[in-house]
Amino acid sequence: MHARVIPLHDARDAGPAARPMAVEPGMPLADALSRPLRDLRISVTDRCNFRCGYCMPKQVFDQHHEFLPHAELLSFEEITRLARVFVSLGVEKLRITGGEPTLRRGLESLIAMLAVLRTPEGRPLDLTLTTNGSTLVKKAAALKAAGLNRLTVSLDGLDDAVFQRMNDVGFPVASVLDGIRAAQAAGLGPIKVNMVVQRGVNDSQILPMAQHFRGSGVVLRFIEYMDVGATNGWRMDQVLPSADVQRRIAQAFPLVPLSPSAPGETAERWAYADGGGEVGFISSVTQAFCGECNRARLSTEGRLYTCLFAHRGHDLRALLRGASPSSDEQLADAVAGVWAGRSDRYSQLRGQRQATPDGERRVEMHYIGG
Repeated sequence: MHARVIPLHDARDAGPAARPMAVEPGMPLADALSRPLRDLRISVTDRCNFRCGYCMPKQVFDQHHEFLPHAELLSFEEITRLARVFVSLGVEKLRITGGEPTLRRGLESLIAMLAVLRTPEGRPLDLTLTTNGSTLVKKAAALKAAGLNRLTVSLDGLDDAVFQRMNDVGFPVASVLDGIRAAQAAGLGPIKVNMVVQRGVNDSQILPMAQHFRGSGVVLRFIEYMDVGATNGWRMDQVLPSADVQRRIAQAFPLVPLSPSAPGETAERWAYADGGGEVGFISSVTQAFCGECNRARLSTEGRLYTCLFAHRGHDLRALLRGASPSSDEQLADAVAGVWAGRSDRYSQLRGQRQATPDGERRVEMHYIGG
């Protein structure tokens, strides 16, 4: 991992954005662009059993790649403690991610620990998980029993040859579809399915995916291929704009617009005019939504990132495990200081070639989740 880390406990390196800020109970927390903190993505592992080219290309993440040793990962107790701190600052949604999060042993125990957290007003959190679906047949019922509300499954095509080429490990699409059915049967819903669309790679699967999930109760969302990290060989000519995807679907199945489901919603929502359900489009390349982004990301070993395209993180684990461990109040002040200085808007600046400082690599998606 080549991401730069800012240790919050060392003010010499932290800079203004990382200085602790006293937090008053009930005080609204906003970043430098007046965006609130509402959503925390928690990566529980940097490992995955797929090698999708847009995330973990096999030529980079091969059998010689060294993943983080277990001792460096945040424990479930540490994750829960940090989650509680973030909730005290306004977070209302926790998304468990990875890598492939279901590869983390005992994940159900973490879900149960997070499920009992409440907002300062006493409301339960929206607790969800993103997965490639490979283990859902075995794990869906246990995840639901532990307290998981719902989940999102990544699925990039229905044709088995296309899908196996995308995941690059020969995993069959039928097993993912079985996992989605198992999740529905367990009561995890509404289920969302995310399809990353690459022009000339899997765009032939757009209409088959729409046809398959219409009327199923599953919300299908199409995601523009993004330049996350530094290893996926991203090229703009492989991006199929969401507007083109929408036109293809609307020609077969007329669509009507829907309002956003929540502030900071990343997907533009549409409904099938005949009542066949909902479809969404996530367009961070062609229609940047930085202005409403309310998400923070916690890496597997406790680094706080304020953007999916970040090139530096802030070390929260050092505050948890230092010689003089921080109190919850000190942790909250440190996180608030980071958020107050946040001014990330990578997608808006992408076209101006200002997005990433020279010489610094963006963090990889498998490390902080999508």
